[in-house]
Amino acid sequence: MPFSTLGLTKPLLQGVQAMGYGDPTPIQLRAIPPALEGKDVIASAQTGTGKTAAFGLPILQKMGVHGRCRCLILEPTRELAMQVETAIRDFARFTNIRVGSIFGGVGYGAQRIALKDGLDIIVATPGRLEDHLQQGTIRLNEIEVLVLDEVDRMLDVGFLPPMRRIIAKCPKDRQTLFFSATLPPEIAELANFALRDPVRIEIGASTSVVSTVKHGIYTVDPSRKFDLLLALLTATDYQSVIIFSRTKHGADKIAKKLRANNHSVAVLHANRSQNQRIEALHGFKSGKYEVMVATDIAARGIDVAGVSHVINYDIPQHPEDYVHRIGRTGRALQTGDAFTLITPEETKKLTAIERFIGQKIARLTLDGFQVPPNGEAQRPQAPKVEPRMDGRSRFGRQRNFRRR
Repeated sequence: MPFSTLGLTKPLLQGVQAMGYGDPTPIQLRAIPPALEGKDVIASAQTGTGKTAAFGLPILQKMGVHGRCRCLILEPTRELAMQVETAIRDFARFTNIRVGSIFGGVGYGAQRIALKDGLDIIVATPGRLEDHLQQGTIRLNEIEVLVLDEVDRMLDVGFLPPMRRIIAKCPKDRQTLFFSATLPPEIAELANFALRDPVRIEIGASTSVVSTVKHGIYTVDPSRKFDLLLALLTATDYQSVIIFSRTKHGADKIAKKLRANNHSVAVLHANRSQNQRIEALHGFKSGKYEVMVATDIAARGIDVAGVSHVINYDIPQHPEDYVHRIGRTGRALQTGDAFTLITPEETKKLTAIERFIGQKIARLTLDGFQVPPNGEAQRPQAPKVEPRMDGRSRFGRQRNFRRR
């Protein structure tokens, strides 16, 4: 079923086509029609299934043309706020709707100017939004559509109190769209507070891995973990890869060692400045960097098309983080691969992940790396791990980048 059957206007269909979208994903098919009818929606879908378009396109259709501020979208992180703003701006490229993002870590000047010039849609993080509310630079009394996105993540980082305060400042007769990758019990109370007789949508199991991702486990001695990482990068025909580290210090250390081995690397974690984060994301999206090393700040904060591989250098602390990490690949029905490196002492964490997702994860091996006796490795080799004889990337360049 094409987007043209969903009742979208011609300018929005042109925007969808310009972004290269094909047919709608399941969450878009089920969420767009009730949202266009003005109904409240509570939707749960696996990460990478196209939730931004599912709420962004109905909002733009309701806005119609540029006017006053009528829509507020709340996001848990500045990275998500920027990415959602960019996506909605792209959808709206053939309209005169104005979209802007409000988040912390940067000065207030440019945000005040954008607000003064007039925005139809504001994408904001709760903390900075409350600052603007206190300063009187934003008013929510004319909000017609409120979007609460990645609600489970906002609860994780302690945004429940500010979310309640912000919701209370919006008109009661608004439309509310409520999107989350998972729907834990804590969310039910907030949903009852924010929504009125919502349409409920759930796409797939909220604890399952996206079906387009092949994932496997490599068991390795701790002293050889980085060597295995290098071997995987050499043996894998990747377009771009995200490597997850448990700590900020670990991410910096991995990135430094990868650069020493002639890999082009970006780094993303909480200690990076806003300008550094923006440069890292833009560089990774454009292909300047083929590898990004990140902490869990990026597990739900990165939406980059074409990430072919994810490597968990450190096994996640929480099972649900496994789903979100590997969901950075295989997005929008594309295929991807995800590998996790574990030591023999981490088998309990692996068991917890398998119990959470309800499936056994394939044990993989790579030639030259002996699997510890208490590992559960099985052959054959990992899927899609085929040597590149020419050593070239998708850009046709040799992988041996010169350090500058």
